[in-house]
Amino acid sequence: MLSGKGRYLFLGMKGCSGNLAPEPEMKKIPTQISADVQEYLNSYVNLTAEKTLLVEASDEYAISECTGEVNAIVNLEKVNNIRFINKFFESVNSKLKNEDFFICRFETIGARRERHRYLGIPVVRSIFFGFEFIFLRVFPKIWGFKKIYFLISKGRNRLLSKAEVLGRLVSCGFEIVSFESFDGLMYVISKKIKAPEFNMNVSYGPIFKMQRLGKDRKLIGVYKFRTMHPYAEYLQRYVLGLSGYSESGKPANDFRLTPWGAFLRKYWLDELPQIINILKGEMKLVGVRPVSESYLPDIPKELQDLRFKQKPGCIPPYVALGRKSSVESVLQAEQDYLVEKARNPYFTDTRYFFKALFNIIFRRRRSA
Repeated sequence: MLSGKGRYLFLGMKGCSGNLAPEPEMKKIPTQISADVQEYLNSYVNLTAEKTLLVEASDEYAISECTGEVNAIVNLEKVNNIRFINKFFESVNSKLKNEDFFICRFETIGARRERHRYLGIPVVRSIFFGFEFIFLRVFPKIWGFKKIYFLISKGRNRLLSKAEVLGRLVSCGFEIVSFESFDGLMYVISKKIKAPEFNMNVSYGPIFKMQRLGKDRKLIGVYKFRTMHPYAEYLQRYVLGLSGYSESGKPANDFRLTPWGAFLRKYWLDELPQIINILKGEMKLVGVRPVSESYLPDIPKELQDLRFKQKPGCIPPYVALGRKSSVESVLQAEQDYLVEKARNPYFTDTRYFFKALFNIIFRRRRSA
């Protein structure tokens, strides 16, 4: 056990409000933490240092009312039990300086499913977990049902994916340094690098808008069926930094993808809502794919200048040309298309559309 005195972990530090615990005075709460976890956390933060704030808090006020100077905050309450997660992370951010560490822990969806085996009967386990998933994962993200969820659960035991928690941290101004699982809980080491974005427009529904660059570098909201967990967009560069690109041209080992996302992507079903973008005049049927600002460094400057002269499209050139979906092949296909489009602006898209249709139907071309 990690202990302040005796067998207990003292929460808080000198100068912090008693609101860190139910009673007005500082309270010691028994918290079990293995030697492996201690060693892992101590490799980044000195847990016994005077300016390390060690708490077990689910309320952002427990952090904001701490008046002592800190250079590291370790919260041992599961993020699953924090009702207003972003507000909590924002409160932590306000207490730290750039490069200071914040450590939190949570239970992933997969770990919870393993913990509740329901008599070890696979069918029973799937049925019960299905109901649990709907109540603890779906309800908190749907207007109306959210009130029912919080009324019954008080915001505790929420089902959270790794991608969502890491993405929330990044959106709140933290950089992910490391994460590791111990005894069913994932510990995340992060450090503050900037102020929070205070993003109030994150979408949780089955259809969402991605911020992408359209013609003349104008930001547009591209509609898609959800294939990734919420806040996944904040982890693009982080995921690429971990494993780079796969042969398909997508980020390798991408944990942001939902279980059903791979199926939707394979048959391009996730792209269907982009009909809305076509009707709004922001996109066309054939053309280079709209990209995020974080993807721009991977595109040569000359190609950027060419692609932003055109509206982006739903059907990418590499499909019509039968090219591989690696980054290099996709960029070369875009180059070939844009050069041809400049020479023949009227019939290029029509020709590419029918070639893509032939490849999809008769050559069974699938998305990456």
